[in-house]
Amino acid sequence: MGALLAFAPFLAFAVVTRFAGAAWGLQAAAVLSLCLVAWDIVGRKRSPKILEIGSLVLFSALAIYTLAARPEWSVAGVRLFVDGGLLLIVLISIGVRQPFTLQYAREATDPSIWQHPAFKRANYIITAVWALAFAAMVLADLLWVYVPTLPPMVGVIVTIAALVGAVKFTSWYPARARARAGA
Repeated sequence: MGALLAFAPFLAFAVVTRFAGAAWGLQAAAVLSLCLVAWDIVGRKRSPKILEIGSLVLFSALAIYTLAARPEWSVAGVRLFVDGGLLLIVLISIGVRQPFTLQYAREATDPSIWQHPAFKRANYIITAVWALAFAAMVLADLLWVYVPTLPPMVGVIVTIAALVGAVKFTSWYPARARARAGA
């Protein structure tokens, strides 16, 4: 549940952008990201997670840029920056050897398995699947930006398929990994 809550700023961005424009969507997502980080620090007395901090940096930077420079964002253009930023956050989490799913998995597992190689490997695999989903979204955004004749529904379908696939894999894979580790 925690990982899904961490994606709330991205959902807020999508909804608010649809009805009020990119500037408002980015600001709403930045404020929600700040609230999630503050809730972790103040309310739950724990360190915020990589995805939450990355979202705060991403949306705050894009919101400040949008307010300062007043670019003429197309929906596809701003989505490209947001989805690309999300992909970058996930790739950085892998690069610093802290796949973003690891922090959420630790909340749902016994501390005795945290150092087990199979536990770490499962989190790298799950995070890589999320990276592939976000890469598919970035590709759809790129097509939408550079092939304007492409129906926007193609991007919507790719986004939904990528996210549903990543969620289903995340639900399915831990049991498989546990079974393999026990064998």
